[in-house]
Amino acid sequence: MGPLKRLRADVSTGKNLEIYLTALIALVVGVLGVFSVVNPQVVSAAILATLALVAVNALGPRHQVADLEARVADLNRLVEAKLAGDAFLTTVRQGLDERVARAADIRFAGVTLSRTIRAHVEQLRKGLARGASVQVLLIDPKGAVPEEAARRSTSPDRSDVFEHRVKSTIYLLRDLEGVEVRFLPFVPAFGLVLLDAGEDDGVIHVELGTHSVAGRDPVFTLTPRRDHFWYEHFKAEFNRMWEVSREATEDDWRPERTK
Repeated sequence: MGPLKRLRADVSTGKNLEIYLTALIALVVGVLGVFSVVNPQVVSAAILATLALVAVNALGPRHQVADLEARVADLNRLVEAKLAGDAFLTTVRQGLDERVARAADIRFAGVTLSRTIRAHVEQLRKGLARGASVQVLLIDPKGAVPEEAARRSTSPDRSDVFEHRVKSTIYLLRDLEGVEVRFLPFVPAFGLVLLDAGEDDGVIHVELGTHSVAGRDPVFTLTPRRDHFWYEHFKAEFNRMWEVSREATEDDWRPERTK
């Protein structure tokens, strides 16, 4: 864009008018001073006024730069806060009780799920009574999986702990009519709680495993709109684990009958 076109565009839109006004005043004062049309004192006063206008105009960009720097600093602090571990990792699944109580699709996956099932067994019972779907995945108490869980918890001689915890979970689940239970042939790398995972307002809690027998594990929460990629990733992970797991049999529900 040429100078004249730019001038017309700026004047028509009201942009940079103070710059053009300053230039015009300086040009007029300069011409009048050269041809001695006006008193030198008037020229001097006009020059000082022009300089003052230039100084005032210069303050605008300086303030804008300062304001921009302040906003960038605020943004950096916000980004740092968002990236801090405490911003997305916790030991509590926020809103879990309320959501389990009203969810139509409830899925749990974990090692023994002893605490989780015990804490929500009544909510699961009520959910099943109103037609909710409940799927539970936990390690197979038979075979070598409890031993693997013990090794991963750095307590290789305590496989019985995991076996007993799984059985206690089974005892809670076997009285829930309609619950679907499957047993994993391996120790999962993480725990999952999926609530209405196929809905727009669904939520997935991912619990990261630690190498300890007791204690709370870190958890982060995913939603489909905010975390679409990872939300779909962990939803698919549950489905993959479900497919490779074995269905619970009567022997699993009533192990005392096989003794």
